[in-house]
Amino acid sequence: MSERLQPGDVAPDFELPDADGTAVPLASLRGKRVILYFYPAAMTPGCTKESVDFEGSLAELEAAGVTVVGISPDKPAKLAKFREKEGLTFPLLSDPDAEVLKAYGAYGEKKLYGKVVVGVIRSTFVIDAEGKIEKAYYNVKATGHVERLRRDLGV
Repeated sequence: MSERLQPGDVAPDFELPDADGTAVPLASLRGKRVILYFYPAAMTPGCTKESVDFEGSLAELEAAGVTVVGISPDKPAKLAKFREKEGLTFPLLSDPDAEVLKAYGAYGEKKLYGKVVVGVIRSTFVIDAEGKIEKAYYNVKATGHVERLRRDLGV
């Protein structure tokens, strides 16, 4: 497993395709506060719940100057279907090789139904305007996570 990021660390830079196949570099978000959340798979119950919760809080988060970006190993075509089906309006990025997931420590061994498996570790990072990790959450639960995040950010 990759090393976990801590507040104060520089956020690993990346460039990934969005649901439309357009390259989105993290550097393009510099100067903004960013919530970067990693989820295992589009169109699964937990990931849908978490993504829809982010969408439901998007207006308040954006009003507070926070940009939301989701990343999963899904290919852009699946992300596009997920976006359309759930009415998501924030960027969903594709990391099929899990390189960015690994760079953030969001990929590795985890317990799933009592068994140890290797995969995406549901994680969320708040990145400040200078590109440093402000908050790092690992092994988050899909339900209630967005509310906790809003509370922690005072939004």
